[in-house]
Amino acid sequence: MSSSSSSVVLNTGAPMPLVGLGTYKLQGSEEVLRAVDAALRAGYRAFDTAAVYRNEAHLGRALRELLPKHGLTREDIFITSKLGPKDQGERAMQGALHSLSELGMDYIDLYLIHWPGTQGLEVGDPRNPGNRAGSWAALEELHGGGKLKAIGVSNYTPAHMQQLLKSCNTPPALLQVEFHPRLCQADLRRVCEEHGVCFQAYSSLGKGELVTHPVVVEVAESCGRTPAQVLLRWAVQQGVPVLPKSSRPARVLENIELFDFSLSAAAMGRLAALDDGGHKYCWDPTQVA
Repeated sequence: MSSSSSSVVLNTGAPMPLVGLGTYKLQGSEEVLRAVDAALRAGYRAFDTAAVYRNEAHLGRALRELLPKHGLTREDIFITSKLGPKDQGERAMQGALHSLSELGMDYIDLYLIHWPGTQGLEVGDPRNPGNRAGSWAALEELHGGGKLKAIGVSNYTPAHMQQLLKSCNTPPALLQVEFHPRLCQADLRRVCEEHGVCFQAYSSLGKGELVTHPVVVEVAESCGRTPAQVLLRWAVQQGVPVLPKSSRPARVLENIELFDFSLSAAAMGRLAALDDGGHKYCWDPTQVA
């Protein structure tokens, strides 16, 4: 993986923007349309959705309507979606094709296994590893046929990653996990670096809680930026892509204005020092077999 000021290059050779619009909890055609319109106007060219978000169809319709308005084509944007846990295993092919159908697209730029477990099974169920392997085989087939330009995973632990890397025919292009100053994920980043897998962050703001953290606020005040911008810049300055989510046009614009300033080494260090080794604001996959 290599990087430039505003994009990373996946192990497939495809560039991916460092900042994408997250769409988790964006619901209804009007809310999605408003957010996508604001994002395209602000310069976003990447959008992240998932089967479980139940907004793939809304995103697809919004892009078909708005791309011509902004002088863009399908090839100008990067779309990520994810396989739902209910489709893990034997239903993976069907699940991925359903995502394509919902989006109304001929291909998806990046498709991820959303969760290492299977809906309906206990986290320790020994069938989970086999289901993950079955899902990956289906994604590899669709990748080979050009329907999925790149494939990867989300919420995998170092153990899940090592298991996949030992058995796959096509290596994952990306791992998407929770990442912020309180959860620096050193072990996962090391695995990704060793194997050329792009490491991507979600929940960069700690579900909004980190924007009020005293250290984050102090750093933001010292450089004349907002706490959200500081948290997002902390990631992208390390070459880690981010997926901030908002439906408010002003916030959508604020979240991508990250490339006209830098954090000092001291500020980067102060933020990294907040890492307490395991503070998760979202889901914890560590118990999934």
